[in-house]
Amino acid sequence: MAKAQIQMPEQLMASLEALGDKTDGIIQSALEAGAEVVVSKVRGNLASVIGRGLKARRRSTGRLLAALGVSPVKIDNKGIHNLKVGFSEPRRGGGSNAKLATILEYGKSGQPAKPFLKPARSASRAPCIAAMQQKFEEEVNGI
Repeated sequence: MAKAQIQMPEQLMASLEALGDKTDGIIQSALEAGAEVVVSKVRGNLASVIGRGLKARRRSTGRLLAALGVSPVKIDNKGIHNLKVGFSEPRRGGGSNAKLATILEYGKSGQPAKPFLKPARSASRAPCIAAMQQKFEEEVNGI
């Protein structure tokens, strides 16, 4: 009976071990890099639709735009890393930022829809993935 023994190079083993120890940090930084791309696109789209198409001239307070942000990366019960791009709550003076964003996105009786989230999602998909891949490769090559 023939017997073969293959040993992996020590440098490769050390790199794989280091990668295993830093996986959570690498995933977090890659997700944050992708979120930056999405937030900038949503912010630009939101700024362009606020105040557009109104019958009376109104001044934007900027509170909805300021409430846009990214949640911290969290791990769910299945071990999947998630972060959310959305609006912080509650709105100063009552009301809900999510409600205002929904009204802008889909409209209401007497107010036409001014979509900003859906176009941002579709336009930022490829750049977001590219930014996350680039950040992942930078982190892995730095090990």
